[in-house]
Amino acid sequence: MAAAARTDATQEPHIPVLLGPILKAASPLHGVWLDGTFGAGGYARGLIEAGAEHVIGIDRDPAAHRMAEAWVGEYGGRIEMVADTFSNLDQHGQNLDGVVLDLGVSSMQLDESARGFSFMRDGPLDMRMSQNGPSAADLVNTLDEAQIADILYLYGEERASRRIARAIVAARPVTTTGQLASIVEGCLPRAKPGQSHPATRSFQALRIAVNDEYGELYQGLTAAERALKPGGLLVVVTFHSVEDRMVKRFMQLRSGSTANANRYAPETARETPAFELVTRKPVSADDDELARNPRSRSALLRIARRTDAPAGSADPAAMGMPMMKEKR
Repeated sequence: MAAAARTDATQEPHIPVLLGPILKAASPLHGVWLDGTFGAGGYARGLIEAGAEHVIGIDRDPAAHRMAEAWVGEYGGRIEMVADTFSNLDQHGQNLDGVVLDLGVSSMQLDESARGFSFMRDGPLDMRMSQNGPSAADLVNTLDEAQIADILYLYGEERASRRIARAIVAARPVTTTGQLASIVEGCLPRAKPGQSHPATRSFQALRIAVNDEYGELYQGLTAAERALKPGGLLVVVTFHSVEDRMVKRFMQLRSGSTANANRYAPETARETPAFELVTRKPVSADDDELARNPRSRSALLRIARRTDAPAGSADPAAMGMPMMKEKR
């Protein structure tokens, strides 16, 4: 999971994951690309240096824009920064040669304790990528026990969600990452050597809820379909199973790679595929990359190429998108 994977303090931070396989699949690079999760700009730099003429970089995090101010001018206007969410990417680029999305939380967000993303450092329980709107503390202190349990189970696949939610409500107010991590640890068995921290799934779930990451992913994938030109590439790097399942199902559905639900239905009843699969199986990091960048351990890369068919839509439920129950 992205929330648990981070670079060691002695290593170079913010290394773009699976950049080599991306550049190889896109070679020869040319035209206009959009990096929907700009972060520290590693993908944008790599794309420009490999031959892309222009990169539109989108990020909702003001910190990413402040960091870019120090170096983006070196590229002579070839990297264009936009403050927005990637769900709106088709509003910032059309007829694109490629869209790349590196999902989850970045190492620079994890490493700053004041941002409240990591249980490894005590800080305010925040987790907001955009640095505005309701925080994780707002959620755990205002939602009812059942709603918290649903978030932990659906977004973090936490089997002990009800037990943890009950403990959170009993401990309110919960205001720091250390406090939340301690609550979760008290509900679960001690982690064995090699296992992830007991709070990993709960922190992931709250971060996803705070930032509506699954809704953003669904909207971003459909926006990319509208924005890409025929032959353009949709490139997505995921860090946990639910994200990967959504991307896999979207690419299958929109490429016509899924079986027809009704075998007696005429083929004309199906939409013309909007994508063709470039990677039929996900690409993972090789040993060299794992040695350079431990964050790549859980990363999976999927790529699809846009056809000339009209843009359509995909059912979020068919994509495996977790759906919260509406409160009655």
